[in-house]
Amino acid sequence: MLRWQPAAPKRPEGTWRPELNLWPWAAEIGVDRFGLWALLDVRGVPYLLRWIPAGRFLMGSPEDEPERNDDETQHEVELTRGFWLGETAVSQALWHAAMGNNPSRRKGADLPVEQVPWGECQIFVAKLAGMAPGLGPRLPTEAEWEYACRAGTRTAFSFGDMLDTGRANYNGDYAYNKGPKGEYRQRALPVWSVAPNPWGLYQMLGNVYEWCEDWYGAYPTGPVSDPAGPAEGSYRVLRGGAWLSFGRCLRSAFRRRTGYSHADIGLRLAGGFDPQASQAGQAEAGTMTADGRA
Repeated sequence: MLRWQPAAPKRPEGTWRPELNLWPWAAEIGVDRFGLWALLDVRGVPYLLRWIPAGRFLMGSPEDEPERNDDETQHEVELTRGFWLGETAVSQALWHAAMGNNPSRRKGADLPVEQVPWGECQIFVAKLAGMAPGLGPRLPTEAEWEYACRAGTRTAFSFGDMLDTGRANYNGDYAYNKGPKGEYRQRALPVWSVAPNPWGLYQMLGNVYEWCEDWYGAYPTGPVSDPAGPAEGSYRVLRGGAWLSFGRCLRSAFRRRTGYSHADIGLRLAGGFDPQASQAGQAEAGTMTADGRA
């Protein structure tokens, strides 16, 4: 039987600022080179969230992006409110602390929880809401997810237009755009593996797919503000690709839809819109401009 120990907290390299802590749910608060962060403690298991400021970006992919899909119509999106987003995918330790179970096939406290249906994720965030008053935990919208994944970039990946298995965990036998083949690890890695994106978020691409709040649907063709997807649908949206995915599936614009849970599906926690965090982030961090560029 696996004995659950809290995942070791990965403290940001920056300044701990207790005087900034306006949030009763945050055990710690601080600022580093990526911006404002807050540490949530769930029954002894730490989870770090980063403040993502409001901004504009181009969602979807340009028509000349290699290996793109037809459902990635590029359009301008404005997010008028900032939000909290987990630095990592939800670990098995965090899920177990909140839910009292672990559905994952391969067990490990620091591994991402997987095989979680969208409906179970809603129960998870509802439980966290009772443990962290004021956070407003939820899944990110699809637009929020891509905005944070891109982190101010317009390339196929947040680190450029080429992909290799040193930067993400995927099936390296299936390279992107005639690039080099790489390692196929055949399993998920701990949530802090590989370097973060320019906004300090780990493994937005690869390792496990991440649920979004939205129903899957066609994109608009013109500019939109704060999109939340269709009002109803048959499938929910997954983003990011996974350890068994082909390289093309890790592109920032790639969309997957499903109504089921699989061994490659996890989640990343988002927090509600927070005017106090927006003011604190603008005053203290200064690492990202209003148009979402680092």
